[in-house]
Amino acid sequence: MAGPLSHVRVLDLSRIMAGPWAGQVLADLGADVIKVERPAVGDDTRTWGPPFLKDREGTATREAGYYLAVNRGKRSVTIDLADPAGQAIVRELAAQSDIVLENFKAGTLSRYGLGYDDLLAVKPDLIYCSITGFGQTGPKRDHAAYDFMIQAMGGLMSVTGERDDLPGGGPQKVGIPIVDIMTGMYASVAVLAALAHRERTGEGEYIDLAMLDVQTAVLANQAMNFLVSGKVPQRAGNRHPNIQPQDVFKCADGHIVLAVGNDGQFRRFCGVIGRPELADDERYATNQARVNNLPVLLELIAARLVEQPMQTWLSALEQEQVPCGPINTVPMVFADEQVKARAMLRELEHPLAGSVPQVVSPIRLRNAPLVFDRAPPLLGQHTEEVFRELGIATSRATAVTQE
Repeated sequence: MAGPLSHVRVLDLSRIMAGPWAGQVLADLGADVIKVERPAVGDDTRTWGPPFLKDREGTATREAGYYLAVNRGKRSVTIDLADPAGQAIVRELAAQSDIVLENFKAGTLSRYGLGYDDLLAVKPDLIYCSITGFGQTGPKRDHAAYDFMIQAMGGLMSVTGERDDLPGGGPQKVGIPIVDIMTGMYASVAVLAALAHRERTGEGEYIDLAMLDVQTAVLANQAMNFLVSGKVPQRAGNRHPNIQPQDVFKCADGHIVLAVGNDGQFRRFCGVIGRPELADDERYATNQARVNNLPVLLELIAARLVEQPMQTWLSALEQEQVPCGPINTVPMVFADEQVKARAMLRELEHPLAGSVPQVVSPIRLRNAPLVFDRAPPLLGQHTEEVFRELGIATSRATAVTQE
């Protein structure tokens, strides 16, 4: 594997989304990520379908789309962690790894002799990242968690969705598992920071990462709006709480997103819609004034934009460098010329299907470019290969990896 982390080995004991997302980020960067899965069953997400990838004959395989989204670039081995022989093999793998990722409930791996202190004994400079719903401390440390419930508990759903007094109002979750993904991103940052620290000091690290902590952190401007004003943020549909006009607007044949970000852009926008006087009106001349007088301003904008088709407005606004865009469906995203030019969608060779589509990493490095040449693995696909490379007896491996 190429990439800036080609010298790094990751032992990935995680499953579902947050931990595997971190592992995929590291694999994309070139790390050798060894994914440990349960014999016969594997990662929970392998069964989270339909849809399932189809083989060359058009028959559905056991590879669910959900699993395929978060496991590119890894090598899969099957080991029974409840078996003492399997635990011994994991310790051998850890002794030859730089990073361990795990997302079991707090204390679970310690009961298997695979906790941080246990693995530290075989690899003193190991970087060990534990990802849980609520962290290793606190009254909920033993509770299980999923993305949906953390979106609710962490305040995200209180600021997502239409206003309660409007049709369709009420709390909404984000359409992707955003807390899992952001937790995986924070895990990636944390282990890379620990690697940098280790290079300077020789010390390993233990990382305690909680999904609820992550969601609390990414409340970002909504949290700070509350903390400095005392005003509780509310659901406001598509309206930005701090910058206006930023909303969805109906055109003659569809909807567009308008994302005016400063007073200069607003002035140019007013010129495009044929209302240049609005930019000099004291009620709208500054962003603060626009936020304070938003209802009337939105009515004025809506009345004008509905008069013309989407493309008329998009072309005119882009010409004046006013941020705007269509509301694309997922197929439209992959048909977008910019997305195609950036080669975000690739086809990787797959042993069952011939090839599998992958939405690749957005990270672009000039001097150590990322290479995408390993599809999400079949269950246990690399068990013998990995054990042979690392000097683990195949006879022992077979005893604990039977399907």
